[in-house]
Amino acid sequence: MTVFAMEEPRIPKTKKVRQSCSATKSMLIVFFDIRGIVHHEFAPESQTVNAGFYYNVLRHLREDIWRKRPKLWRVGIWLLHDDNTPSHQVLVTRQFLTHNSIITLPHTPYSPDLAPCDFFLFLKTKLQLKGHCFDKVEKIQWESQNVLGIL
Repeated sequence: MTVFAMEEPRIPKTKKVRQSCSATKSMLIVFFDIRGIVHHEFAPESQTVNAGFYYNVLRHLREDIWRKRPKLWRVGIWLLHDDNTPSHQVLVTRQFLTHNSIITLPHTPYSPDLAPCDFFLFLKTKLQLKGHCFDKVEKIQWESQNVLGIL
């Protein structure tokens, strides 16, 4: 006697469509400490964060620490928690950090731990801006700064 097993017909899974309000994007670079945001700047549209660009960002950061956190500047006890992106690891960046006695605390590679900005910046910004559609870069930048209390 032969028994045949009948397979149930496969029903394809329904695909969820994810709505994208716009293709407008803006990259915000933020440095913060326990007292709040020390320095922020928006990368120009279609700007790649390479060593030259990051070098200028670090120069602006130093100026803002000098202005906004003079005690830390005088004592020289501030640390830069650095992620492991290539622009942060190139020779010109390392030389700048060494020349200016900036101590870096690297983020452990392949660590399952989230960086502090994942809690402080991204979550707060995502919750506040969720569902909003922006048609201009300036509007995105203004709203982002407003949410983070930079304005």
